[in-house]
Amino acid sequence: MLRFEHLRHKPPSLLSRPRELIVVCAPLKSNVNLSNILRTASCCGVQKVIATGQAKVDKSIARDGAEEIELVVHRTLPPVLKELKIAGYQLVGLEQTTNSTLLPEFRFVRKTALVIGNERHGLGDDALAILDAVVEIPVYGLPYSYNVATATAMALYEFCRQDPQS
Repeated sequence: MLRFEHLRHKPPSLLSRPRELIVVCAPLKSNVNLSNILRTASCCGVQKVIATGQAKVDKSIARDGAEEIELVVHRTLPPVLKELKIAGYQLVGLEQTTNSTLLPEFRFVRKTALVIGNERHGLGDDALAILDAVVEIPVYGLPYSYNVATATAMALYEFCRQDPQS
């Protein structure tokens, strides 16, 4: 009988080059959500998160690598999006809209800013007007959308799964 040894905690694999992915958050109601987003972003090799509004991080939740992420806080979202667009980022909103593309069908480019909306109100019309694309995650029950931190984790995983090279 063959026996395989399973290592419970394998060391992290280093990326051959840093991800050109930035997570941008509209003002969130819950610092727990922002802290969870930071932790997930760290797992995905994201190096920068931009938060807007009164952003605060709970370090006991964000832990394990999130301190390596550059966290930048701005007052409002639209000026940040305009700056990222000028810098050449494809702005991809995570939102349910009439013209959104289902996440499994969307193809990310390497230089992407993933824009996350508020837990209750999503992304405002002013932000949606600036975006290059909008993706949504299919929901098969109630409520009609996933928790913002969970949805962000799904979108980050899909970006990493695709590992866009250009």
